[in-house]
Amino acid sequence: MRAGFFHLAFLAVALTGMLAGLLVKYFGWPLAPDLIWSGATVPVVAALAITIVRDFLVGRMGVDAIALVAMIASIAMGQPLAGVVVAMMYTGGNLLEDYARGKAERDLRSLRDRTPRIAHKVAEGEVTDIAAGEIVVGDDLLVRAGELLPVDGHLLNEQAKLDESAVTGEPLPEIRRKGEHLRSGTVNAGEAFHYRASAPASKSTYAGIVRMVEEAQTAKAPFMRIADRFALLLLPATLLVAGLAWWLSGDRIRALAVLVVATPCPLILAAPVAFIGGVSRAARAGVLMKGSSALEALALVRTVIFDKTGTLTEGGARITFFETAPNSDAEEILRLLASLEQASHHVLAETIVALARAKGMPLSSPTNVREFRGSGLEGIVEGRHVRAGSRALVLADGEVPAWACSVASAREGSSGLAIYVSVDGRIAAFLVLADAIRLEAPAALAQLHAAGISRIIMVTGDDAETASIVGSSLGIDEVYADRSPAEKLAAVAAEQRRQPTMMVGDGINDAPALAAADIGIALGARGATASSEAADVVILVDRIDRVPHAVMIARRTRRIALQSIVVGLALSGIAMVFAAFGYITPVAGALLQEGIDIAAIVNALRALSGPSNISSTEGSASPAPANS
Repeated sequence: MRAGFFHLAFLAVALTGMLAGLLVKYFGWPLAPDLIWSGATVPVVAALAITIVRDFLVGRMGVDAIALVAMIASIAMGQPLAGVVVAMMYTGGNLLEDYARGKAERDLRSLRDRTPRIAHKVAEGEVTDIAAGEIVVGDDLLVRAGELLPVDGHLLNEQAKLDESAVTGEPLPEIRRKGEHLRSGTVNAGEAFHYRASAPASKSTYAGIVRMVEEAQTAKAPFMRIADRFALLLLPATLLVAGLAWWLSGDRIRALAVLVVATPCPLILAAPVAFIGGVSRAARAGVLMKGSSALEALALVRTVIFDKTGTLTEGGARITFFETAPNSDAEEILRLLASLEQASHHVLAETIVALARAKGMPLSSPTNVREFRGSGLEGIVEGRHVRAGSRALVLADGEVPAWACSVASAREGSSGLAIYVSVDGRIAAFLVLADAIRLEAPAALAQLHAAGISRIIMVTGDDAETASIVGSSLGIDEVYADRSPAEKLAAVAAEQRRQPTMMVGDGINDAPALAAADIGIALGARGATASSEAADVVILVDRIDRVPHAVMIARRTRRIALQSIVVGLALSGIAMVFAAFGYITPVAGALLQEGIDIAAIVNALRALSGPSNISSTEGSASPAPANS
């Protein structure tokens, strides 16, 4: 803000001086216009000289020195109008940079500015307002309609409606159920509710977002550092061309014109504006990149390594296939099965029970339950004998009925758990429980190939049979199974030796590989803190299709930055040639260079835009089973 004020003040001085000198000359007033133009240029020269000296003392040297030389030379060569125009264009360029940066950083800054600060603590029936920083784990908190959640926690009410768009980029409110994890920074879009804090404010989701935002605004991409170094070559090159133009033509005004048109902004402004714009664009889609360096690394990736469980698959068992006997009531059979499974301690039983309850089915308490370790269980539900488990337990030596024969033989060869169900001695249903491939995964992998990724690999700790089923279902180039975290790390290192490599994972055991890869992407929607901290990019919504979207944003951003720099410098170079041959005057050159600067920055701002809707792949692929 302070720098912007000074830039505006110096622009006002230069503009006022230029107009005053033109009026004096036009009306023939008894004042020297050259003196007015020189006087308006000197303050800008002095301020720029101080800035250049200060930067030089800390080891920085930029192409602003060309503008300084151009203004001093204009006054010395009796062309003060050119000098004041350069001063006006230079300060105007700085204001334009301030505007462009502000526009590009606005989305990131808005995330930080809306940090929750007040919480309503509930203790002994009384509600007390406290600072968000005073919340401790276990505090019961009240969130009124329209308020931000100050910390992470677990819902105590039966349900709550939350607007998570600021955190995940998802536009529609989400319904959360009792016991579900809630994240700070989301907004209560429904009635007031209570929840219990599971982390202090400093370690909650939103605090992590703010930290990443700060890193995004300060980190510098290697591309931009190279641009800075290349910019230093422009000063001696410009002085050489200007000197040659003067020497060969004998006209010092040509040398001045060369200096004026070489006063550059595209190289030093376009790259940072474009990269900040790309980071901001990604943030709006729920993809947080830890600085411009992460964005550039993502743009250069050619190999992607995926973890399986929870990344390519859903990370939890669900019913992937359910077939019932002819003329039977599927919902009634599911209700009887879920009633029986209430007595089981098997982790997969919870999936069946949860599904029935989600459908609002009234469950009965089973009696005379007998569990067969590793095979299934049986019991009496509402006077009916229900048995569920393996084929051997339910059918014994009997044959599979015709209606279930073909599907059972096909499904039993999959990686899912096949369950037979009989009611009163007759087989009633056949189902498969599995960790299903994400519905959006096939389309996401296809989009990665379309974006220029040449090699997609899956590395998992699961057995080879399970991994190969997932790999073949998704068309993955290579599958590594039975890998420990250390072996995952070795796989990443091996791929890095071939070409730039990205690792995508969601679990704590993925953290070493995420940190070692050229770029690590963590699916952070489920709160895997270790993987999120190790990764360079964190996806805040539980969708794998954000990965190709992030890659496309990164590549488009880098392409825009490169276009702005190359085109801007090419136009400046052409203008220098024309100026050297006397076709461009110093004043015209200053105006032309400002036009080039504006064009380069406006083009760089395109990184803020792009497809606003992320294509949904819901329902576009059939869920294939895969074991967790």
